[in-house]
Amino acid sequence: MEEAARLFGTHRNTVRAWLRAGLKTIDGARPTLILGSELRRFLGERSAKRKRPTPSGMIYCLRCREPRRPAGDIADYLPRTATSGDLQGICPDCDTLLYRRVNRSTLEVVCDGLDVTIREVDSRLRQRNEPSLNDDSATRSFAHADAQS
Repeated sequence: MEEAARLFGTHRNTVRAWLRAGLKTIDGARPTLILGSELRRFLGERSAKRKRPTPSGMIYCLRCREPRRPAGDIADYLPRTATSGDLQGICPDCDTLLYRRVNRSTLEVVCDGLDVTIREVDSRLRQRNEPSLNDDSATRSFAHADAQS
Protein backbone atom coordinates (compact mmCIF):
# COMPACT_ATOMS: atom_id res chain seq x y z
CA MET A 1 0.00 0.00 0.00
CA GLU A 2 2.83 2.40 0.85
CA GLU A 3 4.50 1.73 -2.48
CA ALA A 4 1.27 2.29 -4.47
CA ALA A 5 0.72 5.62 -2.66
CA ARG A 6 4.30 6.71 -3.37
CA LEU A 7 4.10 5.55 -7.00
CA PHE A 8 1.00 7.63 -7.73
CA GLY A 9 1.94 10.57 -5.51
CA THR A 10 -1.11 10.08 -3.29
CA HIS A 11 -1.69 9.58 0.41
CA ARG A 12 -2.04 6.13 1.98
CA ASN A 13 -5.63 7.00 2.81
CA THR A 14 -6.33 7.37 -0.92
CA VAL A 15 -5.12 3.81 -1.49
CA ARG A 16 -7.28 2.68 1.43
CA ALA A 17 -10.27 4.39 -0.23
CA TRP A 18 -9.46 2.48 -3.44
CA LEU A 19 -9.50 -0.75 -1.42
CA ARG A 20 -12.95 0.12 -0.03
CA ALA A 21 -14.10 0.97 -3.58
CA GLY A 22 -13.21 -2.52 -4.85
CA LEU A 23 -9.46 -2.72 -5.44
CA LYS A 24 -8.50 -6.34 -4.69
CA THR A 25 -5.52 -7.34 -2.56
CA ILE A 26 -3.50 -10.51 -3.01
CA ASP A 27 -4.67 -12.33 0.12
CA GLY A 28 -6.31 -9.92 2.57
CA ALA A 29 -3.52 -10.37 5.14
CA ARG A 30 -1.11 -7.78 6.50
CA PRO A 31 0.95 -6.19 5.03
CA THR A 32 -1.57 -5.26 2.34
CA LEU A 33 -0.21 -6.39 -1.02
CA ILE A 34 -1.66 -5.34 -4.36
CA LEU A 35 -0.73 -6.74 -7.76
CA GLY A 36 0.37 -4.07 -10.21
CA SER A 37 -1.86 -5.53 -12.94
CA GLU A 38 -4.87 -5.38 -10.57
CA LEU A 39 -4.10 -1.75 -9.69
CA ARG A 40 -3.80 -0.86 -13.39
CA ARG A 41 -7.13 -2.59 -14.14
CA PHE A 42 -8.91 -0.89 -11.23
CA LEU A 43 -7.68 2.61 -12.09
CA GLY A 44 -8.42 2.08 -15.81
CA GLU A 45 -12.02 1.05 -15.08
CA ARG A 46 -12.43 3.93 -12.65
CA SER A 47 -11.18 6.39 -15.26
CA ALA A 48 -13.46 4.92 -17.96
CA LYS A 49 -16.52 5.33 -15.70
CA ARG A 50 -15.82 9.06 -15.27
CA LYS A 51 -15.58 9.77 -18.99
CA ARG A 52 -18.66 11.32 -20.56
CA PRO A 53 -18.62 11.97 -24.29
CA THR A 54 -19.79 15.42 -25.32
CA PRO A 55 -22.70 15.24 -27.80
CA SER A 56 -22.69 17.10 -31.12
CA GLY A 57 -23.55 20.78 -30.88
CA MET A 58 -22.31 21.00 -27.29
CA ILE A 59 -19.08 22.10 -25.62
CA TYR A 60 -18.01 20.97 -22.17
CA CYS A 61 -18.14 23.62 -19.42
CA LEU A 62 -15.43 23.12 -16.81
CA ARG A 63 -17.21 25.24 -14.20
CA CYS A 64 -20.63 23.56 -14.58
CA ARG A 65 -19.01 20.15 -15.21
CA GLU A 66 -21.58 19.44 -17.90
CA PRO A 67 -21.77 19.64 -21.69
CA ARG A 68 -23.57 22.86 -22.64
CA ARG A 69 -24.89 24.35 -25.85
CA PRO A 70 -23.14 27.73 -26.28
CA ALA A 71 -25.16 30.89 -25.66
CA GLY A 72 -27.07 31.94 -28.76
CA ASP A 73 -25.83 28.76 -30.51
CA ILE A 74 -22.75 30.79 -31.52
CA ALA A 75 -19.19 29.46 -31.47
CA ASP A 76 -15.78 30.37 -32.89
CA TYR A 77 -13.31 27.94 -34.41
CA LEU A 78 -9.66 28.82 -33.85
CA PRO A 79 -7.29 26.67 -35.92
CA ARG A 80 -4.26 25.40 -33.99
CA THR A 81 -2.75 23.23 -36.71
CA ALA A 82 -3.69 22.45 -40.30
CA THR A 83 -5.91 19.59 -39.12
CA SER A 84 -7.30 20.63 -35.73
CA GLY A 85 -8.35 23.60 -33.66
CA ASP A 86 -10.41 24.82 -30.72
CA LEU A 87 -14.13 25.44 -30.68
CA GLN A 88 -14.99 28.28 -28.29
CA GLY A 89 -18.32 29.48 -26.99
CA ILE A 90 -19.88 31.04 -23.89
CA CYS A 91 -21.74 28.98 -21.30
CA PRO A 92 -25.35 30.21 -21.05
CA ASP A 93 -25.50 29.30 -17.34
CA CYS A 94 -22.27 30.62 -15.83
CA ASP A 95 -20.92 32.94 -18.60
CA THR A 96 -17.49 31.28 -18.73
CA LEU A 97 -15.68 30.35 -21.93
CA LEU A 98 -16.27 26.86 -23.27
CA TYR A 99 -13.49 25.03 -25.10
CA ARG A 100 -13.51 21.89 -27.21
CA ARG A 101 -10.67 20.49 -29.31
CA VAL A 102 -12.03 19.59 -32.76
CA ASN A 103 -10.58 17.91 -35.81
CA ARG A 104 -11.16 20.14 -38.83
CA SER A 105 -12.55 17.25 -40.89
CA THR A 106 -15.26 16.56 -38.27
CA LEU A 107 -16.12 20.22 -37.63
CA GLU A 108 -19.45 20.06 -39.47
CA VAL A 109 -20.61 16.98 -37.52
CA VAL A 110 -19.45 18.29 -34.13
CA CYS A 111 -21.02 21.72 -34.66
CA ASP A 112 -24.48 20.35 -35.41
CA GLY A 113 -26.84 23.35 -35.43
CA LEU A 114 -24.25 25.89 -34.25
CA ASP A 115 -23.40 29.12 -36.06
CA VAL A 116 -19.61 28.75 -36.28
CA THR A 117 -17.23 31.53 -37.31
CA ILE A 118 -13.82 30.34 -38.45
CA ARG A 119 -11.29 32.89 -37.25
CA GLU A 120 -7.78 33.31 -38.55
CA VAL A 121 -4.92 32.92 -36.12
CA ASP A 122 -2.48 35.83 -35.86
CA SER A 123 0.87 35.07 -37.39
CA ARG A 124 3.80 34.83 -35.05
CA LEU A 125 6.14 37.79 -34.62
CA ARG A 126 9.13 36.00 -36.12
CA GLN A 127 7.13 35.24 -39.28
CA ARG A 128 6.43 38.91 -39.96
CA ASN A 129 8.34 40.82 -42.61
CA GLU A 130 7.99 44.14 -40.82
CA PRO A 131 9.09 44.79 -37.23
CA SER A 132 6.53 45.46 -34.54
CA LEU A 133 5.43 49.07 -34.13
CA ASN A 134 6.30 48.80 -30.44
CA ASP A 135 9.98 48.27 -31.23
CA ASP A 136 12.12 50.85 -29.46
CA SER A 137 15.47 49.10 -29.84
CA ALA A 138 16.82 51.91 -32.07
CA THR A 139 16.40 54.56 -29.36
CA ARG A 140 18.51 54.27 -26.26
CA SER A 141 17.34 55.73 -22.99
CA PHE A 142 19.89 57.26 -20.64
CA ALA A 143 17.37 58.10 -17.93
CA HIS A 144 18.68 55.30 -15.70
CA ALA A 145 22.31 56.43 -16.08
CA ASP A 146 21.34 60.07 -15.40
CA ALA A 147 19.39 59.10 -12.29
CA GLN A 148 22.43 57.34 -10.78
CA SER A 149 24.80 60.32 -11.14
